[in-house]
Amino acid sequence: MKSLVLAEKPSVAKEIARVLGCKGKNKSYIEGPKYVVTWALGHLVELAEPEDYDKKYRTWNLEDLPLLPEKMNIKMMKETSHQFKSIASLCKRNDIGELIIATDAGREGELVARWIMELVHWRKPFKRLWISSQTDKAIKDGFNSLKPGKDYNHLYASAVCRAEADWLIGLNMTRALTCKYNAQLAAGRVQTPTLGMMMDREREIEDFKSKPYWTVSASFGSFSGQWRSGDGQEARLWNKEEADAVAARVNKAASAKVERLKTTQRSEPHPHAYDLTELQRDANKRLGFSAKQTSNVLQRLYEQHKLVTYPRTDSRYLSSDMAPTLKGRLESVAVGPYAPLARKALRKPLSITKRIVDDSKVSDHHAIIPTEQYVQLTALGNDERRLYDLIVRRFIALFYEPYRYDETSVVLAVASDRFYAKGKIEKDAGWKELYGSSYADDEEDEDDDRGGREERQQAQLLPAMTQGGSIPLKGASVKELRTMPPARYTEATLLSRMEKHGLGTPATRADIIEKLLSTDTIERTRNQLVPTGKGKQLIELVVDELRSPELTAKWENELERISKGKGDAKSFMRGIRGQAEKWVAEVKRETKEYKPHNLTHSKCPDCGKPLMEVKSKRGKSLVCSDRECSYRRAAEPVKLNKRCPQCHKKMDLRDGKAGKFAQCKPCNVIEMLEDKNSARMNKREQHKLVEKYSDNAPLTNSLADKLKAALENKQ
Repeated sequence: MKSLVLAEKPSVAKEIARVLGCKGKNKSYIEGPKYVVTWALGHLVELAEPEDYDKKYRTWNLEDLPLLPEKMNIKMMKETSHQFKSIASLCKRNDIGELIIATDAGREGELVARWIMELVHWRKPFKRLWISSQTDKAIKDGFNSLKPGKDYNHLYASAVCRAEADWLIGLNMTRALTCKYNAQLAAGRVQTPTLGMMMDREREIEDFKSKPYWTVSASFGSFSGQWRSGDGQEARLWNKEEADAVAARVNKAASAKVERLKTTQRSEPHPHAYDLTELQRDANKRLGFSAKQTSNVLQRLYEQHKLVTYPRTDSRYLSSDMAPTLKGRLESVAVGPYAPLARKALRKPLSITKRIVDDSKVSDHHAIIPTEQYVQLTALGNDERRLYDLIVRRFIALFYEPYRYDETSVVLAVASDRFYAKGKIEKDAGWKELYGSSYADDEEDEDDDRGGREERQQAQLLPAMTQGGSIPLKGASVKELRTMPPARYTEATLLSRMEKHGLGTPATRADIIEKLLSTDTIERTRNQLVPTGKGKQLIELVVDELRSPELTAKWENELERISKGKGDAKSFMRGIRGQAEKWVAEVKRETKEYKPHNLTHSKCPDCGKPLMEVKSKRGKSLVCSDRECSYRRAAEPVKLNKRCPQCHKKMDLRDGKAGKFAQCKPCNVIEMLEDKNSARMNKREQHKLVEKYSDNAPLTNSLADKLKAALENKQ
């Protein structure tokens, strides 16, 4: 009897098949003496659509809501039905004795496999491959220690609850809001509270009133000190006259007395290894990557290059069984610029502390670290190389000494005024040696100082001083500053905020941000994320409970409890259904209005209603404001190389009731173009039309006539 191995992607299936010695290639599987390896294409099975329960749900009506099927059905996805049918056929083979689930080792991967098993009515034994890297050794070790499939029943139950909750909340709320306000408004279990947090920040910024303040600093030659009203007090003065008075008093003196001098030995231990969220934050701050871009590049490093361990982890620690492999991993990354750094750590026995290995802090997967795979840096693309650099340096740093320095603080007295200064002397670069001067501990604290951010006093080199001695005073100066509003979220700070409030998981947070962007609910402005006019209205229209992150965080915690066998799946789903029913009723009772923020002065040629300008990956488009109307066209007209017979400028390609036409707006010249019985052209036909009137095409009659006339006049 053979074992059927189900992987999540073709690329992973091919690697597993190679390691297992399967060489018989078929269109949808690879067969060997003991194993038949096949693959899903992501999800092959999904939750049934509303119209699968009743055809009346094909049209969206507020009266039909809420949609709460007694039993949630699943169905085969049409676009990948060929692969599903192939797997179903393999499952019926008499020589297949068991199934080995080899999908991604996580909640979503478990769902991919179990839904396929449910739809093909799998009744034979099944086991689970649970590995954290895609190296040959990891695959072989994994198949030598397969887990019983039933050990992951709780994880599957959690995955089903998550999928059904997203369907019930997302579908009902999206349909309710869209029908109620006749606009495409999307809401969801995680995306709406995320938007809610962004709008809270936006309101703080809008309500913020900037105020001037003044600081007084004194120069002592090679260093400067900041005036403060006392120990632990701030340096800001809210009255200019008071600041000027301080400076005037101080400028009368020629020297300052060293009132207090203290030197403290300090050390900073190495940072923890990366989990996915921390890596996305770092990649956003240091490389400018979006969270989704980091996930995609990391997946290639994991699957294609096999250089890093499982990406979708929420742990920053390693398990004790990995300790013996750490030396080998350090040796494998000792190439190129990492060779001297790794070899320095390898010169002595590795110090493996609780800061690195701690079983109690490892959930399903350990932190993201390099594998023992041989590294060929030239085989990596630019983005892969840069992200791999972050992971490798963070890994090597685990085995370096702490960063040690002496911090000197001094309080200088000028009569009744006190000036404070700090100095730092580096004793041992420790783990910071891996980063050099480029490393800055620039964690952004989005909760810091709601009344305005203050300039931080930088450490400086201090001269030799003795307590009770005097230091020459060069003079004091006043500086005017203003309080600053809280900063808008970047992807790095938004990820931190989502993690803090338990919104989503490391595997889903990037997709949530991308969904908010794709629905024109938020937009990127440089490196900041800003709610759009649509997002600002949407958050006012959704029910209060869905706006708050507390309820969603409570749901996420319950899903985690279910995955560990501590929660009650049925009770959880009863609560979700109750919320969906309650919230739909609230939307129905609401009396607010939605006013599209992006209406234009153009009218829809089909129904006459105003057109809205929307953004997409292909640029701006104009869409009818009535969601029942399907009219859409590019906002910017396509430029033809057909020239205006009067001004000879390129004409615009336009669409009218009589068909396509070329127009020169300044001259008001219009020339009809070929059309198909006034039918709207598709992109291919439009492209052909543009090509026809390109510079390489024959001259148009009007332009040809003009040139012919000009030549005749010359003769």
